Amino acid sequence: MGKPLELSKMTQIALFGTSADPPTVGHQAILQWLGDRYDRVAVWAADNPFKSHQASLEHRQAMLRLSIDAAGKSRSQIRLYPELSHPRTLETVQKARQLWGDCPQLTLAIGADLISQMPRWYRIEELLQQVKLLVVPRPGYSRHPESLTPLQQLGGNCEIADFTPPDVSSTAYRDRNNPEAIAPAVANYIHQHHLYAWQQAVQTQSIPDN
Repeated sequence: MGKPLELSKMTQIALFGTSADPPTVGHQAILQWLGDRYDRVAVWAADNPFKSHQASLEHRQAMLRLSIDAAGKSRSQIRLYPELSHPRTLETVQKARQLWGDCPQLTLAIGADLISQMPRWYRIEELLQQVKLLVVPRPGYSRHPESLTPLQQLGGNCEIADFTPPDVSSTAYRDRNNPEAIAPAVANYIHQHHLYAWQQAVQTQSIPDN
C-alpha cells in the first residue's frame, strides 16, 4: 500500500492505471516520463470492462510493481496503489480523494487508444470534472488535437503528452513472445508463474512421453 503524501494545493499527482497484460517497457517508459514531471505518480493495475485479460489482477499488480522498480530507485515518487484499482475510473478517483483530500491537483494519464472508449465510460462527465486528462500517444493512434474534441465537448480539460513511448505492446508479447517488449524482471515472473498460453504450450511440449 502506498504511503501518505504531504500535500499542498500545488501538489501534482498523476494517476496511471493500466490493464496491461503484461506491462511492457513502454509502460515503464511512461512511468519514467511521469516521474520526471509530477510530485507523485499513483499506479495500479485494473480490469478494463472493454477488454479480456489472461493474467489475473493479482499477477498484473505484481508485474506492475516490478516495472515500477525497473523505472529506477531514484524515482521514489512512483508508487503502486492497489487500493485504487476499480473497473470504473470514477470510483478510482473518489478513492484517491479519500486518500489525499481535495488539495492535490489530479491528472489522469491514459493511452491514446482509450480516447474512443471514454465517452462510454461510467458517468464520464462527472469524471472529467474531477481530473485533468493527459493523453499519452501510441503508434497508430492520432495525436492531432482534434482527436480530443469529443472529450472536450463533455467538459474535459485535456492535453496530449509531448512524448511517445516505445512501439511495443502486450499483445505482441502474448502472441509472439517478443522478448524486447518487457523488462527482464517481468519476463522472469511470467516464466516462474507460467502465465500465458504460448508458454504453457512450450512447457507441455518439453514434457517427455512416459
